[in-house]
Amino acid sequence: MASNFTYHYIFKYIIIGDMSVGKSCLLHQFIEGKFVAECPHTIGVEFGTRIIEVSGQRIKLQIWDTAGQERFRAVTRSYYRGAAGVLMVYDVTRRSTYNRMSSWLTDARNLTAPNTVIFMIGNKSDLAGDDSSDREVSYEEASLFARENGLIFCETSAKSGENVEEVFIQTAKKIFENIQDGSTDPNAPDTGIQPKHASAPPKTDPIDGEVPARGKCC
Repeated sequence: MASNFTYHYIFKYIIIGDMSVGKSCLLHQFIEGKFVAECPHTIGVEFGTRIIEVSGQRIKLQIWDTAGQERFRAVTRSYYRGAAGVLMVYDVTRRSTYNRMSSWLTDARNLTAPNTVIFMIGNKSDLAGDDSSDREVSYEEASLFARENGLIFCETSAKSGENVEEVFIQTAKKIFENIQDGSTDPNAPDTGIQPKHASAPPKTDPIDGEVPARGKCC
């Protein structure tokens, strides 16, 4: 197992969205490679880390999973600051969670840096095949909303693992591209990016594992 400190950058992610859309399940699937069927509702925030590789650079993702209940919004808003990537999740079988994407996007845009990468995720695709009566939000409708708002978009299944790796890795790729083309200064405050040479070493990882980037998202 690689050392906790053998990486080139730290990227901070925050996962947002309504209660029970599968935010914690996405985190568990990405960090541990398993589906937690009886995942309890998050109270406040939860945290996980994992090291991935992007363009030959080892990047440590620090991922904050936030509670979706309205009563925790004042608490979770404080975690938006300094996020390099925002994963904004809705449930494709519950239109009400999709309808609130505009509200979540407003928070994300108002509380993060201008170049923060925002990825919209339609979760629970395993319950909503093309012929399924459970689907309430079509891929086409959500894709159009994403394009109109300059977001990256993908549907995932935290249960089967479909596209879960891709959304986390594609977000990191876009952040790294912004560093490479100069649109994001990794040394600037509140970017959610910490180069390896920066001071203040991170906390010990609960789980570390290196995986190559694979595949592309929808």
